[in-house]
Amino acid sequence: MSLKDQITEDMKTAMRAKDSERLGTIRLLLAALKQKEVDERIELDDAMVVAIVDKLVKQRKDSVAAFTQGGRIDLADKEAAEIKVLEVYLPQRMGADEIAAEVGAIVAELGAKGPGDMGKVMGAVKTRLAGKADMGQVSAAVKAALSGA
Repeated sequence: MSLKDQITEDMKTAMRAKDSERLGTIRLLLAALKQKEVDERIELDDAMVVAIVDKLVKQRKDSVAAFTQGGRIDLADKEAAEIKVLEVYLPQRMGADEIAAEVGAIVAELGAKGPGDMGKVMGAVKTRLAGKADMGQVSAAVKAALSGA
């Protein structure tokens, strides 16, 4: 079963269970998936679905930070609950040590030296670690690897 089919089944389950918060979040996700398919006239594969889920999680994390800073804890809690629902559809995330090891291997493969090669390294890292790691952590690991190189 594809990830998109799994999301649709989870929506049906949430409807039957009358879980309105979970249902609302899943509907938002399905709307984003449908929008991408219609805009680009394509059928989404699992990798594309993961990328969209990742984007939605990042948006919600930014919202949580903004709402917390603005003193709107009620809205921050709502966004945090949506993050928990969305993260179910992401693959297991890599830890900081795994990210550093993978980045080190990519830097060695490309023969990158110094901060000037950051773009080249990030391009390779994004294709290899997309959906598996938080890109903020990946960027920090690349900077550390290139400054130490």
